[in-house]
Amino acid sequence: MLAQQIDNDFKQAMKDKNPLKVSTLSLLRSSFKYVMIEKKTDQIDDSDVLAVIKKQIKQRQDSIEQYEKGGRQDLADKEKAELAVLKFYLPVEMSSEDIEKIVKGVVKETAATGMKDMGRVMKDVAARIAGRADNRAVSEAVRKILAQP
Repeated sequence: MLAQQIDNDFKQAMKDKNPLKVSTLSLLRSSFKYVMIEKKTDQIDDSDVLAVIKKQIKQRQDSIEQYEKGGRQDLADKEKAELAVLKFYLPVEMSSEDIEKIVKGVVKETAATGMKDMGRVMKDVAARIAGRADNRAVSEAVRKILAQP
């Protein structure tokens, strides 16, 4: 299980005295506990773990953007380092070409004709990609393909 691997990596980071990894994984483990409390369970499955990691990644990406706009490169660099730690636990991301192939297939299957069908296409594409691609990249690919005549 992914949660167990993260626990083991957290313990190893403490032994290695790696403060960046310790703080990042500590925050992640804390988020897991909130999910377990919310779901009233004592175990967290891999899909929930991935959802938490993606949420943390999105927060880091937003923070990096804000820090860079504010001229705080030191804080942006810290967030980038934490982002790298978190991305390690995600499955390998799909290439933009693979994403476009899936989007084109879904557009064909659903007979989507324009931007009004974007929600339906996004839902089907998200189910097929299942966390192997960034939602922003998927959204851009869907927009690009639906905008074509």
